[in-house]
Order: sequence, then C-alpha cells, then structure tokens
Amino acid sequence: MNRITIGIVSLAVAAALVSPPPGHAQTQGMKRRQDRRSDRHDARGTRQEGRHVARDAKQDCKDAGGNRMECRQLKRGMKQDARESAREQKWGD
Repeated sequence: MNRITIGIVSLAVAAALVSPPPGHAQTQGMKRRQDRRSDRHDARGTRQEGRHVARDAKQDCKDAGGNRMECRQLKRGMKQDARESAREQKWGD
C-alpha cells in the first residue's frame, strides 16, 4: 500500500514539473499581439472617458444657460480631443 502511494505521489510531482507554465507568450509575435491588444484597450478607455466628460460638460453648459448650439460644439470639441488622445495612445506620437 505504501509503495502505491509513493508511486502516485511521484507521478503527480513529475507531471507538475513537466507541464509548461500557463499564460506566458511563447513567441515574440504573441507578445507584440498582446501589446497591441493592450494599446487598443487603453485607447478605447480614453475615448469612453472622453464621451462621459463631454456629456457632463454639455449638461453643465445647458444648466448654466448656454444655447443649444454652443453646448453641442463644446461637447463635439471635447470628444474630438478624446479621439486624438486615443490615437496618440494607440499609434504613438
């Protein structure tokens, strides 16, 4: 019985040592692909945040008595700035 237990434990340890570590890039191409995914994700977050900030700014403009056209242009400019920031994040300077 003891010999069987020792054999099973030794097989389990050997299997753990032989298996490759999960989640690591195996090639440079895979690493670059992951970097691009990260860049796209960061750029998307920047655009999304810009939308929220612009929406709030437009509402503040309307609450302060600004006319519809001025508030719309304010929101539009802020969204354009957010898009430009996202492009710079994604593609570099």
